[in-house]
Amino acid sequence: MYIDSHAHIDGEEFNADREEVIERAQAAGVATILNVGTGDPHSDVFERAVELGEKHQSIYTAIGTHPHDARLYDDAAEAKTRKLIKQNSKVVAWGEIGLDFHYDNSPRDVQQAVFAKQLISAKELNLPVIIHTREAETETIALLKSEYNDARARGVFHCFSGSMELAKSALDLDFYISFSGIVTFKKADQLREVASYVPLDRLLIETDCPFLAPIPFRGRRNEPAHVIEVARCVAGLRGIDINEVGRITSDNFATLFNIPKTQ
Repeated sequence: MYIDSHAHIDGEEFNADREEVIERAQAAGVATILNVGTGDPHSDVFERAVELGEKHQSIYTAIGTHPHDARLYDDAAEAKTRKLIKQNSKVVAWGEIGLDFHYDNSPRDVQQAVFAKQLISAKELNLPVIIHTREAETETIALLKSEYNDARARGVFHCFSGSMELAKSALDLDFYISFSGIVTFKKADQLREVASYVPLDRLLIETDCPFLAPIPFRGRRNEPAHVIEVARCVAGLRGIDINEVGRITSDNFATLFNIPKTQ
């Protein structure tokens, strides 16, 4: 069995065939999906994600304000996020949150302030965090050290595409590292080096669908069933059986998010 530890299947890209996508994932051996709700925190995106998780036994939920939307985060957004987390047991993480200095859809100082606020809230709720970081490695680690270092829960650097130095810093903070379809791309040699380095007990796999479909599906809409190709790539890098990657990453997922292990 496999777990897609980061997907966005509540989005409009899946409106036409969402149930079929979930069925295909299960048929491929993907036992569990973590669906991550992102977007304007004042819209219905969080409620939409929560509803999908409540509807399907195999789907867990994470909600949080992405750095792209940090400019929209305020006290009302924080109160809403906290309320939904407290009311819904299948919300197992706060995220994705972090810093994105590539697109700068929100001002950098606002991104950092909002990231810090959400880290503090997650720590208070004893909830793991899902980290998005792009071209902001130093700032991301600094904020985790200052605002989350004493948290009991940990978290994951999702869709990892950073440097070996970032990976080592994340591991030093007891975080997990998750690899997406990017690891299969032709020019991703440095990322494959990182995927070969990360200890097996800190490793997760994901699709980040509908984005970043792995080879041989690159250029198409991604979906949870394709996480098998990420597992296949990692297995080859580590010299272990693909089913062992499935078992290890499934156990890691259960440990990080404090949920029952899949059988």
